[in-house]
Amino acid sequence: MPRDTLTREQIVKTAIGLLDTEGLEGLSMRALGQRLGSAATAVYWHVGSKDNLIALAVDQVWHEIELPGLAASGWRAAATAMATGLHMMLTRHPWMVQAFGSQVVYGPGKARQDDHSLAIYEAAGLTSAQASQAAATVFTFALGNALGLAAEASLIRKLSHDGGDAEELIREHMAKATEIAAQFPRLRARLGDASAADSAAAPEGSFEFGLRAILDGLEAQLAAQGRRDQ
Repeated sequence: MPRDTLTREQIVKTAIGLLDTEGLEGLSMRALGQRLGSAATAVYWHVGSKDNLIALAVDQVWHEIELPGLAASGWRAAATAMATGLHMMLTRHPWMVQAFGSQVVYGPGKARQDDHSLAIYEAAGLTSAQASQAAATVFTFALGNALGLAAEASLIRKLSHDGGDAEELIREHMAKATEIAAQFPRLRARLGDASAADSAAAPEGSFEFGLRAILDGLEAQLAAQGRRDQ
C-alpha cells in the first residue's frame, strides 16, 4: 500500500491486530508493513516511531471501554459496568498488560476512563482522595486479574517461536505443577476440580467475586461515614 494511501487510523488498527496475536515482542515496523502491504518507511512517515505507534494503539483500545451513565443506574451499577469493561478490554488485548510494565503511555483514552471512574466514586459520596483510592484499587485489581492470561499468551508465543510444540511443553509443565501441588493438602483436594485445572487463569468467577468484595467494602465505608456525620 503506497504511503499516500495509508492513514494513521489504518496503521493503528492493523498494529492492534498484530499486537493481539504477537504481543509487544512481535511488533515491528517491518512486520506491520507486510500486513499493510507497504514499506516500513511509509509506516514511520505516518506514526514517527515504534514507541509512538504503541502509544497510539494503547490510547485506541482505552476507547473501547463504554462510560456508563450515573443518573439511571446509580454509582454501584456504574462502577461494576466500568470495571467489567476494563477487565474485558485487558483480556481481549493481553499485550496491554505488557505495555504497563514496559512503556510510559498516557493519553486521552486513559484520561477519559480515569476521569469517569473518579466521577462514579465521587457520586457515591466519597471524598476526592477516597475516590482516587477507590479508582486505583479497582484498576489494580482488574489488571492483576488479567495478568495470568497475558502471561499464558506470552509463554505460548515464546514456546512456539522457539520451535517446540507449545501445547506439549505446557502439558509437561502442568504435569510437574500437579506433582508439586499434590504435596499440599488443600491444593491436592482441588486437583480434580476442572475450574482449577488451568494454572494461568484465576478460578471461574474470581473477578466478579473480588469486585463485589471491593464494592461491598466501599459501601460499608460510606455507611460508617454516614453514621459518624450523624
